Amino acid sequence: MRQRNILEYLEATVTRFPDKVAYADDACEMTFSQVYYDSRAIGSALAERGLYGEPIVVFMPKSPRTVAAFFGCVYGGNYYVPIDPEMPRFRIELIFNNLRPKAVICDESTAHELGTYEHNSQLLFYDELIKFGVNEQSICDIREKQIDTDPIYIVFTSGSTGVPKGVVACHRSVIDYIEQLSEVLGFSEKTVFANQSPLYFDACLKEIYPTIKFGATTYLTPKQLFMFPVKLVEYLNLHKVNTICWVVSALTMISAFNTFDTVKPEYLRTVAFGSEVFPIKQFRRWREALPEATFTNLYGPTETTGMCCYFKVNRDFEPDDVIPIGKPFSNREILLLTEDNRRADHGQIGEICIRGTALTLGYYHAFDKTDEVFVQNPLNDRYPELIYRTGDLGRLNERGELIFVSRKDHQIKHMGHRIELGEIEFNVNLLSWISMCCCVFNKEKDRIELFYVGEIDEAKLLTELKERLPRYMLPNRLKRLDSLPLTPNGKVDRFSLQKQSQIK
Repeated sequence: MRQRNILEYLEATVTRFPDKVAYADDACEMTFSQVYYDSRAIGSALAERGLYGEPIVVFMPKSPRTVAAFFGCVYGGNYYVPIDPEMPRFRIELIFNNLRPKAVICDESTAHELGTYEHNSQLLFYDELIKFGVNEQSICDIREKQIDTDPIYIVFTSGSTGVPKGVVACHRSVIDYIEQLSEVLGFSEKTVFANQSPLYFDACLKEIYPTIKFGATTYLTPKQLFMFPVKLVEYLNLHKVNTICWVVSALTMISAFNTFDTVKPEYLRTVAFGSEVFPIKQFRRWREALPEATFTNLYGPTETTGMCCYFKVNRDFEPDDVIPIGKPFSNREILLLTEDNRRADHGQIGEICIRGTALTLGYYHAFDKTDEVFVQNPLNDRYPELIYRTGDLGRLNERGELIFVSRKDHQIKHMGHRIELGEIEFNVNLLSWISMCCCVFNKEKDRIELFYVGEIDEAKLLTELKERLPRYMLPNRLKRLDSLPLTPNGKVDRFSLQKQSQIK
């Protein structure tokens, strides 16, 4: 019988590995049987309170218990909305205003802060919910009603207007994603993950759900370790981590500061990366440090349930190359569309559009925003078929592999020329003195600004760039920093740099 509920992963695994650690952090670890019991008890307690088909906010810090609360929401026939107290207060207020949730799950550490927000939600304590016990009949009745297009979660992404958008994903798209991702990366019961992303990003799907599918183990890596590369690698070795699926900035931070001269990840055999372009010189440092590991570039927006394309690095790349994002996972198709909605010719740049099971349900309480990007396939005039317009630009290389070019909104008009900011960053990253960089455009002053980390001053860097870039692409302002600001998910925080650009 075809799987239609993500909880079937947990139910199959708990019979095989009841006492094996599923999720752990520095303060707590939970076995599969503990996750199974707590989540079903939470689901039973929610049902007892008449909560069904509702967005349930999980307002807890990153921990194994938070993951169990997610599953508890689904057991109750609801969908979870992760909110971490580390998120900016204004953003949390906007999310509450959008959701108007009937219930919020919290713990002792977050209850007081939750009380400072205006909401009319039931306040439910994790420890009290699990004391309710498991109502087998209630759990069974809920499962009978659930179908694979029911929502599982809402995660909020940044909106262009400053208002976050809640992306709603369902069982069908998550199951399809986990099945495809697991096959490509070769997960198994022996997999030991180190989770990097916060639990309020969809990036954590790469660890949370394969863990319950295979009986693997996930260590929720402390955020502060990502400021100390040597200690971070030592943490990986301590827990014998063999698999990481991290954003490029997290990997670059390790390699750029010569961490491998001090310590190397001894057990790491699977490295997946995405969300940003991996500078070749940094990627080479990783391959040299881990010659036996497999490296896979992943690509995909939140609106298509995590990653939807992959490229297994199977050859060497020159310093001026870009690692492809390859080809789509099974059951997805990438359409490269021109501005007039034609299929782009081979080598021609087009917008990356996606069709298939990966598409999420759209944005919560935002049908207008949903209709802007979840649109009718312009290549199909015979029947309704939605595709998602990513806003990313790509092209096919001579091998037929998909190459990410840039974001449409990173393409600017300057001095009468159309410029890709990513092309400037690419050339800067080729320089041996540069560790990390980011380019932004100050529209008010019509100037390109480059922020970078490296062992070269601004004047010398500008001289170097004059040898590489045409005059109209040269940054008008260069600023060396000790480090680049990062988002909670570990990406370079372009918005923060954009604000710095506007200050002076």
